[in-house]
Amino acid sequence: MKKIFIKIILINLFLFSCTNASESDLIDEQPMATITTYNDIKTIINNNCINCHQSPPLNGANTPLLTYDNIKNAVLNNNLINRISSQAGSPDAMPFGGPRLPQNLIDQIIKWKDDGLIEN
Repeated sequence: MKKIFIKIILINLFLFSCTNASESDLIDEQPMATITTYNDIKTIINNNCINCHQSPPLNGANTPLLTYDNIKNAVLNNNLINRISSQAGSPDAMPFGGPRLPQNLIDQIIKWKDDGLIEN
C-alpha cells in the first residue's frame, strides 16, 4: 500500500509539476508601436535638446535639431544615438553637462531609426 501511495504521489508530481521552458514565457512583452518624428521623437528632442540645438545652435552644439531633416541627419550622420546612449560625463555624451536621457526615450529613438525614420 505504501508503494502504491508513493507511486501515485510521484506520478502526480510528474504530471502536474510546474515547469517553464523559457523565461520569455513569463514576460508579457508588448511590441512598441511605430515611432514617428512629430508624434514621439520631436517631443523628446524638444524636451531635452532644443536648449542648445536651436538655430543657431548654442553652447557648442554643432547642429540644430528643429526639423525632421535635422533630426534624421543627426541620427544617420552625427552619431546621435551613440551620443545620447553614452554615460553622463563621457566626452561625447548628450545632453552636454546634464543627466543621461532615460533608457525608454533612447529606445524610442532607436526604434524610430529601425522603423525607417518615418516622417508624419
